[in-house]
Amino acid sequence: MAAKVYHDKDADLNVLKGKTMAVLGFGSQGHAHALNLKDSGVNVIIGLYKGSKSAKVAKSKGLKVYDNAEAVKRADVIFVAVPDTKQADVFKNDIEPNLTKGKTLLFSHGFAVHFKTVVPPKDVNVILVAPKGPGNIVRRQYVEGKGVPSLIAIEQNADRQAKKIALAWAKGIGGTRAGVIQTTFKEETETDLFGEQTVLCGGTSALIQAGYEVLVEAGYQPEMAYFECLHELKLIVDLINEAGISGMRFSISETAKWGDVKVGPKIIDSSVKKRMKAALKDIQDGKFAKAWVRQYKTGYKQYNKLLKDGEKHGIEKVGTRLRSMMPWMQKRTVKGAQAAY
Repeated sequence: MAAKVYHDKDADLNVLKGKTMAVLGFGSQGHAHALNLKDSGVNVIIGLYKGSKSAKVAKSKGLKVYDNAEAVKRADVIFVAVPDTKQADVFKNDIEPNLTKGKTLLFSHGFAVHFKTVVPPKDVNVILVAPKGPGNIVRRQYVEGKGVPSLIAIEQNADRQAKKIALAWAKGIGGTRAGVIQTTFKEETETDLFGEQTVLCGGTSALIQAGYEVLVEAGYQPEMAYFECLHELKLIVDLINEAGISGMRFSISETAKWGDVKVGPKIIDSSVKKRMKAALKDIQDGKFAKAWVRQYKTGYKQYNKLLKDGEKHGIEKVGTRLRSMMPWMQKRTVKGAQAAY
């Protein structure tokens, strides 16, 4: 059965009227939620750690800025818009001591709550509002009078208003303009991690690198390998994004289509699906979460090594040179960056 989709008529911004929303963090999602809510007529303040460079930016946008603890004290709804790796410490030091009965904690990803690195008291609402797009798109779509499809979830409904608050927040950021689907913290967290690891990031990166290596090792020029295994991928993904897999196939040559349906299943075969299931099990039973928490608690040693190893791959050097020949493409060099908050 298809999921129910909530739209503007299903959400009431008056639920937030007379209340204060605190956004802790002013990174990708934080800035978009805060500015969209402000433009929707909602009272928004920003919470940041002392010395945060984001304070100046937030103030320049007409937002009042406080330290995290003070923002929590002043707010009725607190959006924890800091990275997963920072949430446990921010919760312990700044949020938990200042939570009172009836407040609402809001997240845009369920990791900390689902895997219990953050355990809220039972007398507060715990909700999720997760736009399915990066913050810059959430902001841009709102300004253009549109919205980004979003998810909501209710983990704790202490005052029986949690769903109304989640829908109101989603409306305030523009989500209900596009459509909002209800999920759970468990489902959002586990499917999000699975997608990142096996398809969107991990699977795609590994597939690109393997294809590049096969061609180079077979004696083909690295530039040709780059174009065929990385550069043209965007063209295909854009077609899939706009029209689905069948729509993409409609737009490519018959030769490409035959190679797709005949050879593709031999590459991504049942053995790959078996390993995907193993990765999902590691997510479901908490094994991945425990390993990731251990990484950031012990200084990111293996994490940083694997990232550095990836930067040394031959495809990166060739790609940097070839992208310099493409004036239409925005050039970005990002190394070792952590999410801003």
